[in-house]
Amino acid sequence: MSQSKIENPKSKIAAPPAATGLGYLTSTLVAPISPAEAALRPLSFADFTGQPKTVERLQVMVGAAKKRGDPLNHILLSGPPGLGKTTLAFILGHELGKNVRVTSGPVVEKAGDLAGLLTNLEEGDILFIDEIHRIPKTVEEYLYSAMEDFRLDIMIDQGPNARSVRLSLPRFTLVGATTRSGLLTAPLRSRFTLQTRLDYYDHATLEGIVRRSCGLLKVALDDEGAREIATRSRGTPRIANNLINFCRDYAQERAQGRITRATAAAALELLEIDARGLDEMDKRMLRIMAENYKGGPVGMSTIAVAVGEEAETLEEVHEPFLIQEGYLQRTPQGRALTAKGYAAIGLKALGSEQGALL
Repeated sequence: MSQSKIENPKSKIAAPPAATGLGYLTSTLVAPISPAEAALRPLSFADFTGQPKTVERLQVMVGAAKKRGDPLNHILLSGPPGLGKTTLAFILGHELGKNVRVTSGPVVEKAGDLAGLLTNLEEGDILFIDEIHRIPKTVEEYLYSAMEDFRLDIMIDQGPNARSVRLSLPRFTLVGATTRSGLLTAPLRSRFTLQTRLDYYDHATLEGIVRRSCGLLKVALDDEGAREIATRSRGTPRIANNLINFCRDYAQERAQGRITRATAAAALELLEIDARGLDEMDKRMLRIMAENYKGGPVGMSTIAVAVGEEAETLEEVHEPFLIQEGYLQRTPQGRALTAKGYAAIGLKALGSEQGALL
């Protein structure tokens, strides 16, 4: 079986500024994948840790497609950033022995861009579109016939000279990834045979990922050090791998090169990531809600203006973790702090009865 060929056209999205203590987690999750991080990715289902339900569903589809000799059916992967959606697309290509072509929704600005991507595919290849919900609606409509009938009708010229040209496409597999599945239109969502969601990893699973990554990087690590990194990684492998790199640098500079619990804790405190995995942006959100808006409810756009960050970034990077861990709750009127959210910033809830009513 040949290894997947991974192609990644240059993104038109500007790279984020250098990470600071305030925006380390944000910059980690929105930055393009670096070659060093890509080298840590597993290439088979056997090496992939976590997401057992999603992995089992994909294994069934891959096994059946290989027995039939047919291309894989279209797949939609959803969930917060950094959980392995892109990695699973590469694994699918490797397991099937097919090429994987990677792009992102904002890059596909017009129908011609989509036509260029699709016509360069070969039979059975995988087209992976990250942030597929950000494809313009005018372009999205061209995907419908491409996914169902493997053809593309393109309009050429305008006015009296306008004519339609039909392009026949090879039978390909579209793997879409989205952090906000609710923004996908119903016609597009219905064309995916499998729609599966990736959830945050538990600490035990993340410990295994940390040990594997440290082994590949040849970093000295003990069990307590792996546990400390896993605990502060917000259930996200991408964050764990980035924290490993910083902890390695810290250990080599100040701790004889070995990552212990004390070394990892000191390194991550330097990044302003506390023992619960909260960074300064998380705490700033919670603090502003508590001090300025009496715990809410308050709209996310208002919070975004107050903390000086984009609302979309807060909704994709910070809010899912805060809600899952019980620091925030989402109500019809807006976001509201919980008692746990008050405790995280060292304040006492302004009436637990009010929070229960909200």
